[in-house]
Amino acid sequence: MSTTLGRETGAIVETMIPRRLDRLPWSRWHWLVVIGLGITWILDGFEVTLVGAIASMLTDPDALGLSTQQSASAGTFYLVGAISGALVFGYLTDRYGRKKLFTVTLGIYLLFTVASGLAWNYESFALFRFMAGAGIGGEYAAINSAIDELIPARVRGRVALAINGSWWVGTAFAAFFSYELLQNLDESIGWRIGFFLGATLALGIIVIRRFIPESPRWLLTHGRADEAERVVAEIEERVRREHPTLPEPEGAPIVIEQRERLNFLDIARYVIRNYPQRGLLGLSLMTGQAFLYNAIFFTYTLVLTEFYGVSEKTAPLYLIPFAVGNFFGPLLLGPLFDTLGRRAMISGTYTVSGVLLIATGQLFVHDVLSANGMTVAWCVIFFFASAGASSAYLSVSELFPLEARAMAISLFYALGTGLSALSPTLFGALIQSASRTNVNYGYLLGAGLMIAAGIIAFFLAVPSERKALEDIASPYTAVRGRGPCAIAAPARASQSAVTPFASSQMPKPRQTIT
Repeated sequence: MSTTLGRETGAIVETMIPRRLDRLPWSRWHWLVVIGLGITWILDGFEVTLVGAIASMLTDPDALGLSTQQSASAGTFYLVGAISGALVFGYLTDRYGRKKLFTVTLGIYLLFTVASGLAWNYESFALFRFMAGAGIGGEYAAINSAIDELIPARVRGRVALAINGSWWVGTAFAAFFSYELLQNLDESIGWRIGFFLGATLALGIIVIRRFIPESPRWLLTHGRADEAERVVAEIEERVRREHPTLPEPEGAPIVIEQRERLNFLDIARYVIRNYPQRGLLGLSLMTGQAFLYNAIFFTYTLVLTEFYGVSEKTAPLYLIPFAVGNFFGPLLLGPLFDTLGRRAMISGTYTVSGVLLIATGQLFVHDVLSANGMTVAWCVIFFFASAGASSAYLSVSELFPLEARAMAISLFYALGTGLSALSPTLFGALIQSASRTNVNYGYLLGAGLMIAAGIIAFFLAVPSERKALEDIASPYTAVRGRGPCAIAAPARASQSAVTPFASSQMPKPRQTIT
């Protein structure tokens, strides 16, 4: 089997493009990127919360007439779809580009969200939720990759956390909207309109995304250096409208051997060989947060109606303060990830949220908390857990080389979510048992996974705050051993491990791009 990563274009490019992107002052153009790409999380939050909020309503004979466990398992089908979409579209994102794929995946989400609102029985609803999840799963890889590669390094942590935290804007909106629908419309039609609204939001996003360019970093490593230079020049021109004098780029250039296609098997083998600790870190972070969130949010209204006697029509309102706590966690704690650092903040947020969950579970078992008290406790827990969960996506997107970034995101998302995909169904069964003790077993499992991830992060988290992506993990196509490009070769990689990805044969034409 060949050890070549992909087909060469015959050109070696020395470039400052990544440094030029990282030195840009914040501008309206960056806000366009944040809004156009980050709104994906609002959509996902809307989708997940809507299904959770109407879970009890779907059991009504005038709706779909599902059992409690069937209603909860709709969340599992959505998650399995997200896993499948992440793997398939993650690979395609690294091969064909960020821009193409975040348009395709949004279109798939839009189509099957409409279809979800037209479902006629359990089987059709489960199928459409699977396909809508596939669209969102593909979005995770394409969007996280694009955001990391376009946002300046000095604010990457806080911006990534704030964008991921916007998930809760969708949550609050869905909670309020589902309440209005369920209060004022017949059970047979109200839940359907909620899905149609999600599709309407997606249509608006497609229009905004037309103005977001392909990642210059991706173009640079795929034989399109001239196009990368053109895109960066256009970005700089737009930023100069607000900041006429741009700071000079800092740091050394990198030297790239351009390739049109990359071999995924060689990339995966390279990651396993050179970054095993980062792999363990990413898996633990994604699994812990995925289990906790998927278990709680697909079933929270069922807990309220089953154990606290809350009306199925008013239960969604309890998710609004819940969402507020989750939104402000990443927003307020996010800057600390760029100042105090990744290790302290990731390990701290995961551990604190796990300990608070154990305490809340004990109060729940002994019936100490009212419905309002339980909601307040969740707000406090998820203030920390939300920041931790957002940092999981940040970690897996910045710790691996550019050529495999989307695949790394999708792989860890798929593994973490896959290990927790049955959590909504598990919690549905625990809730259906009508036993507080049984439900608390689920809480304890979630707390244990969060604390374990926090401990792993304390030892293995990478101090990547305020560093360029190329300094955290060198691109595979960087020509190692040729001048300044040796800045980020993995410290533990042997020469034999690195050589297959460098140009070690006859000299090739070198093109300099500033």
